[in-house]
Order: sequence, then C-alpha cells, then structure tokens
Amino acid sequence: MPDHVSNPAELIRIEAAGLEALAQRLDGPLRETFERVAELLAKTVRAHHRAIITGVGKSGLVARKIAATLRATGTPAHFLHPAEALHGDLGILTPGDVLVALSYSGETEEILKLLPAVPRLGVTLVSFTGALGSTLASASTFVLDVSVEREACAHQLSPTASTTAMLALGDALAIDVMQRLDFKPRDFAELHPGGQLGRRLATARQLMHAGIRLPSVPPSAAMPQIMHEMSAKRLGMTTIQTNGKLLGILSDGDLRRLLERNGPHAFHKKAADIMNPKPRTISPEMLAVDALLLLEQNKITSLVVTEDGTVETNVLGVLHLHDLWEVAPTTTKVPTFPEPTEEELAADADPAPTSEPDTNPDAPGHIDPPSDDGRL
Repeated sequence: MPDHVSNPAELIRIEAAGLEALAQRLDGPLRETFERVAELLAKTVRAHHRAIITGVGKSGLVARKIAATLRATGTPAHFLHPAEALHGDLGILTPGDVLVALSYSGETEEILKLLPAVPRLGVTLVSFTGALGSTLASASTFVLDVSVEREACAHQLSPTASTTAMLALGDALAIDVMQRLDFKPRDFAELHPGGQLGRRLATARQLMHAGIRLPSVPPSAAMPQIMHEMSAKRLGMTTIQTNGKLLGILSDGDLRRLLERNGPHAFHKKAADIMNPKPRTISPEMLAVDALLLLEQNKITSLVVTEDGTVETNVLGVLHLHDLWEVAPTTTKVPTFPEPTEEELAADADPAPTSEPDTNPDAPGHIDPPSDDGRL
C-alpha cells in the first residue's frame, strides 16, 4: 500500500469525525435552523406541497437518496437535476414548494443559474453547503452547514466526508419531519408493499386464510367431518361457526388429547362438546409483525380474524404461524415446538399445541385462558 494512503480504519474515522462535528453543531448553533427547516417541510406537506431536492455530481447522488428517504417517510419529494431544470424541468416547482439545494462549495454553476427563478416561482430555498459565505448560501432562506475539516481522500479532491455529512443530515431531517407528521408504521406499510419489509408491515387481512381456504365446521359436526376439514385446509385447526358467528376452535392437539383420554369413545363427540369456546381473536388491521409477537407470547400457531377483533363479530379468516415466518425480524426468534421427550410422553404432555391448552388436562383449550370476554 502506498505511503500516502491511510489504512481503511483511519479513512472511516475521518468520516466519523465529520459526522461528530455535524452532531455538535446540531446540539448548538445549527439546532434552531434545523428545527425551522423541519417545521417548514412539515407545513409544506400539510399544505399539499412538495420538497424538491437538487444537486450535481456526488451531491446530486446524495440528493436523490434524500428525496427517496423523504418520500418513504411521508414527505412528497422529487429529485430535480439542475441542468434539466434549465431546459424546462423547472416547471416541476410550484408556489409553496421547498427547494433544497446541495452544493458543498456553494458555487456550483448549474445551481447558481437556477437562483434568479426561485423568488419568481414562490418557492423557499434551503441549502446544504460547507461554505457559509458562498453565493448559494447568500441566496438561501435557510442554510444548513455540512462543512468538514477534511475529506477522506488523500488529495482532498474527491467528496467523501462531506457527502457523508450531507447524507446523514438529510436522514436526520427526513426522520424529524416524519415525527412531526405523526407518520405511523401503518402509514409506512402503505408505501412499502413489496419485499420482506412489506410483508412485515402487511395486515392480517392481507395474509389470512379466508373464503374456501378458511377451515370451518358447524357445532353439530362429528369427528370424521372435523378431521376431514382439518386435513383438507392444512392449518392444523378448524373454527366452529354458525352463520359466520365464531363459537370456538379445535386444534389437532385438542383432538390428540381427546383421543388419549377417551379412546374410541372420542369419535362419538360433536364439535360443540369438545371445542375451545374462547379462542384468541384479532382484528383484520393488525400488522403481521404484531400478530407474530402475539403468537410467540401465547405459544400458539393460529389466530382467528374477526371483523372487530372480538368473538362477538363475524369471522373473516384465520392467520397461521406459517404465514408469518417471513415477517420475523432478525432479532426475533420464531417459535418452534420440539419433539416431546420420553418424560413428557410418559406424562401425556403435548409440547406442540396449535391452540391454547388449559391447565386442566381434561378440558380442550389453551395454555393461557383468555379473559372472560374472550378478547386479547
């Protein structure tokens, strides 16, 4: 490695020092300006206007990312290339918008050519720059200082620490505005329908088994009908319903325990005789990641989705653990149910319930009895 090239850790420390200096300014003189810009953007969104982010070169790439982060967190934002703006794309700006210009030197020619149009268009100019005395800074209503002591580049030519500071400040601004807008996980889900993130933020309604995929038998169903429904729908359980009204559920674990206790006499039982009358229910708008946590906490593998999340309203579907494996965060352990040990088998234990076994081994049901009204 040539002598003039620092080691990789030192290069990272140079950029980290730039971020630390930025953080100190935000704790001090830059805080008020940052707060005013964040509130300006929040008001802009509430007034149904937009943030337009512009920059050239490396600053332009950072500007694209900031615009993307703003859009993803509830602020309508677009990237505007300064050169294209000079040839008609300036029409994207409308009165009430906020133009955020990124230029470390504050003297980028393409951006400076836009400045005369800014007051005519009725937009507010905010700049990210490292030169507070620059032309861009002088023309801006608000200036956010992204200056760094030095770049990681040994020749101090390639933007490195300075673009990192711009990017971090843009992230901080986007998140601050998101909080001011009271942007919720459900709002986030609306903007991220794809991939694992989208699946984590999907709702029970989107993932549940409904219609012909929903296992259901009437309270008068005999054992053969119950077992056939469980096998056909492949969820290891079935709901017991009358005209869409949830009466209870039965799991394959419930049936195993019943057969162990009653032997052949179990086949004379009806669904109403052996069901768990107080199953866990959720609303169709519960997020998938929250449903997974609920399954984990109660050591069960299925939840019944009803119109308002209570047993009093009609059944819409069933959400199963298998539907949620892909939504588990990397820090969350997906519940697993090990094979029973010899001691557990000897004690007639069933370590893999799909409903919630009662503490009474002779009663069908669940591990943790739900509250008196059957709600969560």
